[in-house]
Amino acid sequence: MTYANTYHTLAQFGRELLEKKTLSQGLPLISLYAKNVMKAERCSIFIYDPKDKTFWTTLADNVERIVIPSDKGLVGETLHERKPIVTNDPYSHPNFLSEIDKETGFITKSVITAPIFSSKREILGVFQLLNKEDGFDQDDVKFMIFFSHYISGFLELTNDYLKKEI
Repeated sequence: MTYANTYHTLAQFGRELLEKKTLSQGLPLISLYAKNVMKAERCSIFIYDPKDKTFWTTLADNVERIVIPSDKGLVGETLHERKPIVTNDPYSHPNFLSEIDKETGFITKSVITAPIFSSKREILGVFQLLNKEDGFDQDDVKFMIFFSHYISGFLELTNDYLKKEI
């Protein structure tokens, strides 16, 4: 994967993200940028709720809220391993939750995930992309790690703000 012009685009994305004050404003922008750079079909950003031991996302491209127990699926494996997961054959992966595809009618062909850490190295969430035409590779893992760090400040600040509002 070549990232020509990526730095300019990343700087522009960063400026736009700074203007967003809530998760509902920022998550679609993050998703759009990540899908465009990685040439992926879908993006989900799962937010970790340590109290309920679940992940949730409302950002799954035309899908209602998805809630996953933190010990299930590739998202749960990402939490447990604290590192990116890549599979270009998800239906043969023992932790892939094919039920979500059945419920949504979507067919997952490839998956890459990365943990999103807070400044205290706690897991805030998991960043996930689906269906890159030729599958995901090690260059994509490097981007996922970098980008997860890049967006973590936004997620940490908006999560902290939400907790104070409740």
